[in-house]
Amino acid sequence: MNRRDLVVRLLRLSACFPLPVVHAVGAFIGWLLSWIPNKPKRIAATNIARCLPEWNSAERDRLLRSNLAETGKVMLELGPLWLWDGQRVLGMIQSVTGEESWQAALRQGRGGIAITPHLGAWEVSGLYVSSRYPTTILYRPSRLGIDELICAGRERAGGHTVATDSAGVRALYKALQATEVLGILPDEDPDREAGIFAPFFGQPAHTMVLLSRLAMKYRCPVCLVFAERLPKGQGYRLRFDLLPNTVSEGSLEASVTTVNAAVEQAVRRRPEQYLWAYKRFKTQPRQV
Repeated sequence: MNRRDLVVRLLRLSACFPLPVVHAVGAFIGWLLSWIPNKPKRIAATNIARCLPEWNSAERDRLLRSNLAETGKVMLELGPLWLWDGQRVLGMIQSVTGEESWQAALRQGRGGIAITPHLGAWEVSGLYVSSRYPTTILYRPSRLGIDELICAGRERAGGHTVATDSAGVRALYKALQATEVLGILPDEDPDREAGIFAPFFGQPAHTMVLLSRLAMKYRCPVCLVFAERLPKGQGYRLRFDLLPNTVSEGSLEASVTTVNAAVEQAVRRRPEQYLWAYKRFKTQPRQV
């Protein structure tokens, strides 16, 4: 059995169980990760120390343990979130706050951009947005070769997925021209030519410029959408936070900085649910 088939089988297996069981098993996997040497633990510990130097070592250790438990939940909940009926997933959203401001901003008739960072259950955020608004979702093709499964999961509530290539970028511009909504992960490390450095937790983080260029060209509102994972598999709490106008009316540098500041603010609310195991600072400024 190749790696792709194994991943698909594991995703389908996890989708056979209710969310409380999925999250309990995921938390147990995270507990195991906290006790043995492994790459996710090492990366998460490095990022936490880098981004939260004001925390003492005991506080950072507690955060690391809880974060690995949440990371285990992320790994296992992808099966249900991609494979369950869309209405079943949406039915697990216990509350939604801030959407009225987002809707008011969309009434300007310029479309909008919903950013869903690697925080909480970003698949739930994307599914909710695409169920409520005509949405084009940007995604980076998977190295595991499971694009068909991922796209089907993200499109089942009405969204349309496009890859991070030239055709996908053109589709994003067309969607905003039609005053639709875009769904974008804002905190990935892009190719060097596709980003600039801006502060993130006081560190230079290589950040995509495509999001800011789209917002600035169409003067459209940008909103951060965060699906907080509730304890014991009780579901999710959704929050919409509009970004300041500098994201669409300032300079490119100011716009990118505004995006990173919004992501940082959201992460500080629930730091244990951020994907600290992602190599956010992999690309570094070139030495002069």
